[in-house]
Amino acid sequence: MRETLPLLDRIPFPALRRGKLDTLQVNVGYRCNQSCFHCHVNAGPNRTEEMSAAVADSVLAFLQKHRIKTLDITGGAPELNANFRRLVTTARAFGVHVMDRCNLTILEQPGQEELGEFLAAHGVEIVASMPCYLQDNVERQRGKGVFEGSIRALRKLNTLGYGRAPALSLNLVYNPQGPALPPSQSALEADYKRVLGNDYGIVFNKLYVLANMPIQRFGSTLISKAEFDGYLQLLQDAHLDANLDTVMCRNLISVDWQGYVYDCDFNQMLGLPLKRGQHGRVRLADLIDDNIAGNSIRVAGHCYGCTAGQGSSCGGALSEAAE
Repeated sequence: MRETLPLLDRIPFPALRRGKLDTLQVNVGYRCNQSCFHCHVNAGPNRTEEMSAAVADSVLAFLQKHRIKTLDITGGAPELNANFRRLVTTARAFGVHVMDRCNLTILEQPGQEELGEFLAAHGVEIVASMPCYLQDNVERQRGKGVFEGSIRALRKLNTLGYGRAPALSLNLVYNPQGPALPPSQSALEADYKRVLGNDYGIVFNKLYVLANMPIQRFGSTLISKAEFDGYLQLLQDAHLDANLDTVMCRNLISVDWQGYVYDCDFNQMLGLPLKRGQHGRVRLADLIDDNIAGNSIRVAGHCYGCTAGQGSSCGGALSEAAE
């Protein structure tokens, strides 16, 4: 795996400071039943990193102390972590909105047969990776059989009320196939709804389009194909200052499987921890009594992936007007 941080760290990016913290994004581990080309986490079946019960306890304590509105659980396939369901049930008992970054095919894995029912019973929002509505494109990015498995999972979620009942949101995520900016989110969402509805009888709430980050597996591939500099230039040329006000790192912190804290999930994958005085890496448990609003955010060249064009965040495009 070729390192991208030295290349990204030399690219200046506008200074950013935090606003009010309202979302805790927690990566519970890198183990996954898939290995996707675009995955900025480099997750896969052979990864062994897993969040412990003690770190999960610190997550729950932080949620309660700071009255966090949203718990965003990601991975890998987060559902494979032994603490996933406890995080969900306890956070919901606190009144916290919970999001599950789901790859859909996990619903068919051994031991996960009742996962859909569990998520529905607790009103968990599902944010599901679905990189295209065409079978060939999905399997080129995620492997043979993934498209059909994803369609079966979406149909099951629909039967449980997802995408139909107001309290059961089902949102899909699109990533480009290669080093290009995502297309218009609103236009692509209309295409997804038309094709998935007409061909498969599937309904969902929203489509989120995300730019590919030039880090980990995707960044390494760009370097090996001599496409890294061109992609970074594309992102820089498409940068819009207006997107700086709504980038996700202003109101979110990312926690890794060991409990260390970062300004965002992408910084986590680059090993760029959240700044706290002269300290090095900081654990979430050490921030339990801190107010980090107004603190500076660590930035580098990859941040242009969030501000290029219509913008990109874990919640999709930042500005429809920029399309």
